Amino acid sequence: MPGIVIVGAQWGDEGKGKLVDLLAERSDVVVRFQGGNNAGHTIVHGDVKYAFHLVPSGILYPGTTCVIGNGVVVDPEVLLGELAQLATQGVDSSGLRISPNAHVIMPYHKFLDVAGEARLGKNQIGTTKRGIGPCYGDKVLRLGIRIQDLLDEKILKKKIVAAMEPKMRSLRPWERDPSLDLQQMTETYLAFGHKLERHIADTTALVWDALDGGGHVLFEGAQAALLDIDHGTYPFVTSSNPVSGSAAVGSGAGPKDLDEIWGVVKAYSTRVGSGPFPTELDGQIATDLRKKGGEQGTTTGRDRRIGWLDLISLKYAARLCTLDQVCLTKLDVLSGQETIKVATKYRTQDDAILERYPYHQTVLHHATPEYDELPGWEEDISGCRELSDLPKAAQDYVAYVEEGIGVPIGMIGVGPGNDENIWTRAGRESAAGKLANLS
Repeated sequence: MPGIVIVGAQWGDEGKGKLVDLLAERSDVVVRFQGGNNAGHTIVHGDVKYAFHLVPSGILYPGTTCVIGNGVVVDPEVLLGELAQLATQGVDSSGLRISPNAHVIMPYHKFLDVAGEARLGKNQIGTTKRGIGPCYGDKVLRLGIRIQDLLDEKILKKKIVAAMEPKMRSLRPWERDPSLDLQQMTETYLAFGHKLERHIADTTALVWDALDGGGHVLFEGAQAALLDIDHGTYPFVTSSNPVSGSAAVGSGAGPKDLDEIWGVVKAYSTRVGSGPFPTELDGQIATDLRKKGGEQGTTTGRDRRIGWLDLISLKYAARLCTLDQVCLTKLDVLSGQETIKVATKYRTQDDAILERYPYHQTVLHHATPEYDELPGWEEDISGCRELSDLPKAAQDYVAYVEEGIGVPIGMIGVGPGNDENIWTRAGRESAAGKLANLS
């Protein structure tokens, strides 16, 4: 089973990077297949914390080839800065490969992102203002600039002119900004291309060769299913497709190459930015969980909104992504709660009860969750390494969530460290468990 996909099953920030990191050491290739530097993965190795935004977290292992796939949008300045930071931490990035077909975030994309949010006023989406959406927009409009264009001055300049022409009115407030000068922009991005040239490769063929040769390929998603541009809480979504099917599109692999799909789920819920969040909490419980869970965005630093676990949305995400296994993270953060709530149904404005995720955004915006209450536990569970080590209430919570989602829980995170995990029998027998050398 060579192809394993890791995706988020909530609104992002579930801890996908930790699972990817656990599997990356024995993977031949790790592929990031969508999104941009609007995502962040935090990896803890011993006392060292690594923050990733574009580089796949498998870069920490010299024998693993890391790929930024064609489905990713790349800010070259951010990428080079990330590589420089990793170098200061002693990380060798020579194994990084970038698809020549990945699209490039340009200065005007960032300005347009800021302007777009400002126009929306109180209805802002809550983007990271890093130019991700406008870059994907140019891709669809066929006005995009790709990584390969940074290696050809004539093509690059021609494409910049074509891309900027329809945007000039929107860019008028920044018309004197030196970063938008055609010659300066061309020279700057050619320089970026020169610095990145050694990493640019036919990544689709690279992935094919690894799969066809029986190697292990790990597909690393960013954001999460409920932020999917097609299937998420539109318009409060990301600009790409974080669902598992996008792993094929964003890397060049075929659908049949995706042998096992893992969804990463936090033991409670969080969300960054605007949009519906039925189980959102305020008050002391939210404050306590936010502090204990370190719930600030890796990329933005913004406080995350906090809520109880939502089984209605999780079942929806599980079906969208055809999950084989679930990794339940941050179970330890719930320690100390006298009772823990889990949303099992939504009540609409018309007092109807929904057990399935609503297709209409107005219904979701006004949905009120119906909860089951489970007993909590006081014990510190960070030292647990077997399911049986957990307090009875914690075991019951895991079993309840597993039954509610309808997908086996293969791994449970009980702390931020790479070794602070519990692998269940289902997880040990899975392709991921075998890749992690657990059986």
